[in-house]
Amino acid sequence: MAFKQNLIKARHHFVFIGGLVTALVIAFTIETREYTQVLGNLSFTTEEPIPLRESRILTAEEFEWAKTAWRYFDNNVQPNTGLVNSVDGYPSTTMWDTASYLMGLIGAEKLNIVSQAEFDLKMEKVLHTLARLPLIEGKLPNKAYHTKTLEMVDYANNPVADGIGWSAIDIGRILVPLNILIWQYPNYNKHVNDILNHWDVSALIDKGYLYGSRPAKSGGLELVQEGRIGYEEYASKALSLMGLDVFNAMKYIDYLELINIDGVDIPTDRRDPAKYHAHNYVVSESYILDSLEFGADSISEIFAYRVYKAQENRYERSGILTAVSEDNVDVAPYFVYNTVFSDGKEWNAISDTGEDASHLKTLSTKASFGWYALYDTEYTSLLMGDVKSLYSAQKGWYSGRYENDGSLNKAITANTNGIILESLAYVQNGTLLRVGAK
Repeated sequence: MAFKQNLIKARHHFVFIGGLVTALVIAFTIETREYTQVLGNLSFTTEEPIPLRESRILTAEEFEWAKTAWRYFDNNVQPNTGLVNSVDGYPSTTMWDTASYLMGLIGAEKLNIVSQAEFDLKMEKVLHTLARLPLIEGKLPNKAYHTKTLEMVDYANNPVADGIGWSAIDIGRILVPLNILIWQYPNYNKHVNDILNHWDVSALIDKGYLYGSRPAKSGGLELVQEGRIGYEEYASKALSLMGLDVFNAMKYIDYLELINIDGVDIPTDRRDPAKYHAHNYVVSESYILDSLEFGADSISEIFAYRVYKAQENRYERSGILTAVSEDNVDVAPYFVYNTVFSDGKEWNAISDTGEDASHLKTLSTKASFGWYALYDTEYTSLLMGDVKSLYSAQKGWYSGRYENDGSLNKAITANTNGIILESLAYVQNGTLLRVGAK
């Protein structure tokens, strides 16, 4: 009887170990089948080894950068729910931004910015909340929530009783810190299992692909395939660790098209935005997060360096410091995708509805920190030399600097400050999702 009870208590370990084995099999199969076709036959070679940064203790200045990032979360955590505002002072969040908070909290603990007692208090509160969120059709988290009331809301923070659908990419993102907790903070296993028992994560997968949901014109919700090259593979990796079949979503080759931008063959997604109703953004963030959190794989490691190198080459060509990603901005439309490539254009800046936003091109603070964490080059040092002053001592890091006039993009967000914290935690600790070791 005792053995049976212990076996039941340990079942979550078997699930995650099984997931790890499945993930390794999927990754090995994809890499062995695709490596030559994606990288060899398509003729990308680097003239030099990828200049990965070696782990080291943070400098005093870098430690102050991390403390500044943590200040955002101190200011924006909701004491009754444990959730954090996605934008400074604005009581709404998404699963992506909640993941950025969790990664920021884990980063702050690893860097000894927060005490163990503060870490436990904040982590337990937010995990308890995630295990009791109202869900879309009782299955998965809504795309947005009010951080004080936990109501499902739209992106304008208006309550919507039945929600506006779920994002498969956002849910894949939040599974990253949950996996870190399982493997590196085992005292949180029950908390994580409570969340996973509350959510039906398998509902976002069909035939190995990721599906989000959105309001249908005829009423109710409809499922739509979600994710493009970069984001799709990144979000799938955490799902694969749970033993879920995301083989098709993790493949690069099905929709890959290489486009030469500033002398570098950039991975782009050839699915037509007009047909599939989704933009094929190529930005820094998905590749940075993949590398910081998973350590990248043999394909994404090279793709990440290509995306970085094109930005360095643009600077060499134009003199414009370049680190592009999606970012909140402090003027309408308030969120812009600054891209290496999207919708048929290089260095395109567009809103989430595809409208031109070229006047809002920015040097992204979080992208600058991410590339700095990954690569030890003169250019990443140059990026940091420019962005290291883009902060409020009381509020945290600004999102960036506008290209057209050099003025500040004064949006201050959970995502920017969370990615800064995990970037600096990576500098000191290396890959963040290291299975079996804290």
